[in-house]
Amino acid sequence: MSTVALITGAASGIGAAVARRLSAGGVKCVLVDLDGEGAERLAKELDGAWLAADVSTEEASLEAVALAERRYGRLDLVHLNAGISGRVDLADFDLARYRKVVGVNMDGVVFGVRATMPLLLRSGGGAIVVTSSLAGLTAFSGDPVYTMTKHAVVGLVRALAEPLAAQNVRIGAVCPGFTDTPLVADARDMFVNAGFPLLTAEDVAAAVESAFYAETPGTLLIVQPGRQPVPYRYAGVPGPAGGQRPPQD
Repeated sequence: MSTVALITGAASGIGAAVARRLSAGGVKCVLVDLDGEGAERLAKELDGAWLAADVSTEEASLEAVALAERRYGRLDLVHLNAGISGRVDLADFDLARYRKVVGVNMDGVVFGVRATMPLLLRSGGGAIVVTSSLAGLTAFSGDPVYTMTKHAVVGLVRALAEPLAAQNVRIGAVCPGFTDTPLVADARDMFVNAGFPLLTAEDVAAAVESAFYAETPGTLLIVQPGRQPVPYRYAGVPGPAGGQRPPQD
């Protein structure tokens, strides 16, 4: 029985690289992207299924899961990868742009987890990997709203790790640095001229595959050029002073 993966933001960049990598290993892929033509093209290349959909809507994730069940009867791996840059100027605020960024980067992940869990459980468990960013772990002043959304999905992954593991579903995230994908196309020449190394989509795809099988639930893999992916470690939060017990009723 083939392993089945659902990938969002799959028409190009990291999502497409993950789909090709998994497919080369015999995994059947369900590809979801707003770019329906791109998703269809890749699905034909990989003999997979595809759906043109906006992940910021709950219906998109539900339809994608229904497609996976109709086509393959199960679901084992989920890569919630769809994302867009923020470019929201708080001084010259564009509410529509803000809602779009939050909708794709945050709502898309929440809707994706919620929609895929039932089929993952019916299939005996599996793994979910979210594409976050180094901006989900550090302050990226160049795009504060994007940074907010990526911090949010890291928090979701960490909070869900234990309860999902109890149901035999692992969840983790990859946190890559700047990657040579359409997301950074406008700034690519700037990076190249400054001698700043960019990750390839294939670099990140390899980390995503590793994250699917990470032993520790909630693993956050940092991906940087020229380095092996490494789990991020948070410092512990100090407890209350004095160790007083809370008041009793």
